[in-house]
Amino acid sequence: MPSAEGQPAEAGDVSEPSLRPTPMLLQGQDYFFRAPDTPLDFQERMFGADLVADEPGDPVPCVLVLARAADMEMNELSLALAEHDIRMVRIDADRCLDLPLTIYTDTPLIEFHRWLLRPVLVWRRHFDIDAVPADPTTVHGAYVREQWRAVANWLSCRNDWDRVNSVRVSEHLDRLTQLQDAAAVGLRVPRTAVTTMPGRSRPGGGRCIVKTAGHHLLEPEPGALRGLFPQPLDIRRSGETREPAPVLVQQYLDADRELRVFVVGDRTIGFRVQKLDPAQLWVDPESVVVEPVEVPEQLSERLLELCRNWGLSVAGFDLLGVGDDWVFLEVNVNCDWRWFEHRAESDAVSTAVHDWVRTRFQELTAAATGRWGRW
Repeated sequence: MPSAEGQPAEAGDVSEPSLRPTPMLLQGQDYFFRAPDTPLDFQERMFGADLVADEPGDPVPCVLVLARAADMEMNELSLALAEHDIRMVRIDADRCLDLPLTIYTDTPLIEFHRWLLRPVLVWRRHFDIDAVPADPTTVHGAYVREQWRAVANWLSCRNDWDRVNSVRVSEHLDRLTQLQDAAAVGLRVPRTAVTTMPGRSRPGGGRCIVKTAGHHLLEPEPGALRGLFPQPLDIRRSGETREPAPVLVQQYLDADRELRVFVVGDRTIGFRVQKLDPAQLWVDPESVVVEPVEVPEQLSERLLELCRNWGLSVAGFDLLGVGDDWVFLEVNVNCDWRWFEHRAESDAVSTAVHDWVRTRFQELTAAATGRWGRW
């Protein structure tokens, strides 16, 4: 007799088969994106084609990025830094197999391909272990992923170099912690429950939405991303149904405006977003209207305070305008900004990020040269 999962039943299993309902956040989610692994990084192409002369002698200071090939924000950063003769190298999760890499543990140096480099600033963005092209259901694949997980975490936290965003903090900055900390600095947050029985939860007493407690995207196989977008809670359908894992049930708020605020260093850059539903930004992005707006001073101060508390240098905040108040929804540490700029015909965030990284790199190299002389 086949089991509920369509597999042969275990020996001795005499229970009646029962079909498990599809988890609520997997119902009606037809977003699918195949992330390309083609490298478009300017510096990587120039150095790889021997179009840049090697510098003999001391290790070259650099910005080290842990990302993936499709990270266009980092492709733009590479070009912007090249204009100021700042070396940037990247380790991409979807291209890391067989990478010629040696990381010294007793000195802050790495050998990357044929170059000896001294990372000064490290930025981990979209380096997700799920993107490593190795099958985790095999011994070989599990081994490869576990080694990269350990080394990437160490690289992202090592004290020999400075970091853009503290991975020690951001890796544990789950949505519930975000809501608690946002409330602590005086921001309004929606009432929220965590439950495996969403049909029995009505935080706020009115309409509710169901949200993922984790990432908005699943990557069940490397490069294949599927959406997990918020959905209205329909208690007529959910009833007593139990979810296989906890989800967030959140108070629905009648908002008259939505705001995305990017924090870059001590700056805040705002965009008003007009869309019909939460998934529209992914499934029908051309219909979303985005325009630059000024960030209210009091809101700006509270977001900057949160970033200081969390150790974030670059972040993207999602907020709802309800009456005269702003309601905090979440912070996105990776905060891809190029799409918002494209829709708003603005380059304010890119310019701010490039300037911040360049300035921070120059400050760090100047301080290191003063302490140790030559690299």
